[in-house]
Amino acid sequence: MSIFGSMKTAVSGMNAQANRLSTVSDNIANVNTTGYKAVSTSFSSLVLPSSGGNYNSGGVQTSVRQAVSDQGDISYTTSTTDLAISGDGFFIVQGPDGTPVLTRAGDFTKDDEGNLVNAAGFQLMGYSYDSGSPAVVVNGFDGLVPVNVSQDGLTAIASTSGVFKGNLDSNAKIPVAPATLPSANLATTTTDTKKVSMVAYDRLGNKVMYDFYFTKQSVAAAPPPAPPATAATWEVAMYRNANAATGGTTSFPYTAGGAVGTGSLTFDANGKMTSSGAVTINDGVTGQSITMDFSGLTQLGADFSGTGTPNGQAATPVKDVTIDGDGIVYAKYEDGSTKPLYRIPLANVASPDKLTLMSGNVYSANGQSGVTVTGFPQTNGLGTIKSGALEGSNVDLAGELTEMIEAQRSYTANSKVFQTGSDIMDVLVNLKR
Repeated sequence: MSIFGSMKTAVSGMNAQANRLSTVSDNIANVNTTGYKAVSTSFSSLVLPSSGGNYNSGGVQTSVRQAVSDQGDISYTTSTTDLAISGDGFFIVQGPDGTPVLTRAGDFTKDDEGNLVNAAGFQLMGYSYDSGSPAVVVNGFDGLVPVNVSQDGLTAIASTSGVFKGNLDSNAKIPVAPATLPSANLATTTTDTKKVSMVAYDRLGNKVMYDFYFTKQSVAAAPPPAPPATAATWEVAMYRNANAATGGTTSFPYTAGGAVGTGSLTFDANGKMTSSGAVTINDGVTGQSITMDFSGLTQLGADFSGTGTPNGQAATPVKDVTIDGDGIVYAKYEDGSTKPLYRIPLANVASPDKLTLMSGNVYSANGQSGVTVTGFPQTNGLGTIKSGALEGSNVDLAGELTEMIEAQRSYTANSKVFQTGSDIMDVLVNLKR
């Protein structure tokens, strides 16, 4: 047995316990760090070959393990830009150098440019709705832009489509003369014509009201002994309300060119629509086209009813920004309407505990962690984003204090071994005297 060997083994043990104490100190220091994942020290033995009844002491080596896949406790806050992930996945953020990295730290606030930045200075990345509903890039970070929630001033969106639902009374009468149909734009219309109005928006956010007239045109014939036919064709005629006649008992005739859109709606004997139901408003005054969808109408033996919902938005200031569970960032306007701005993706790897830890509580993928896969929240096993919440550190403070005491005791014991070896060496040196 080598005295020097035992002393080297003791030094190895002291170094190992020092590493253990380092991970404990890191965990305790970050016990209140948002999204921090605890690290721990694992030990493995180093064995030297022994022969002839002599034992050669080896040593110990350490490796650091990360508990990245362990969920931290979620606490709720009053800020809608505080984000937590419940389940698997990481936020994709960007540092000052423009390199995308991963993090669970969702303590985001607006910087001076309106970008969402966490406490470590990393910008949250997402897909913009500027070009329509975004699609995720599953194997990369292409297409991601900083999420900016600064929506100063007013925003107006022109109407381009609308949906109208309801019921047309199957017992309505057909006009005696076709000239009395609303599309003729004469002073008289049949009493069975039903009128509703709907508000849309022009390019400047001004409200534009349109009058819709529904009139039964014809009824399909049914050969005997079939019951009386209820299949029918209806006309829908649409006008600008601002062009309606004034001073009389009817809105007809409308000025400025008459109807801005007309179409036919056909129904089968069961009252279900058989035509496409698409009719377009071509408004020469505002220079816009609005495609109306009437496919939600039925023709049943009940009173007329209808409700319309156009898209578009009046000139309205942004009141708040909200983020839902599937990562869509909405601008909420003063009139109560909402508009999607961004969609926040999540990323994951096959082995999160093998990710490379970097300063700022962020991670990067490597050969051991596996390839980064991107997706939207609540898809492909990814978690849910919780707005107004933060994921805390997963450090167990009581356990860390216990680890600290154990490391101290083990270090002291190894130092005693070293001291004992040193004393034996002194005895050997003094034998010469």
